[in-house]
Amino acid sequence: MENSKTEHWNNPRPAQEDNKKLAAGLLAILLGPFGIHKFLLGYTTEGIIWLVISLCTCGSVTAILGIIEGIIYLTKSDEEFYQTYQVNKKGWF
Repeated sequence: MENSKTEHWNNPRPAQEDNKKLAAGLLAILLGPFGIHKFLLGYTTEGIIWLVISLCTCGSVTAILGIIEGIIYLTKSDEEFYQTYQVNKKGWF
């Protein structure tokens, strides 16, 4: 019987349970002006800035940026997304 520590000895993180790529990408595309995808990824400061920009521009700028950011999220590989936005905490594009 294998120990749970040896099952994942070479895997630096649990399988896919931490990856928020799909949720963040869809939220960015569908609800871009509200910045919910920023809050989902744990970027509170960036989320608040996103909301302020949205209020100042009536959501037009952040809607376009949300679509762009959502496409960027969804086109990255799962591992690349995880490393870039969840481990390294890259807040903007």
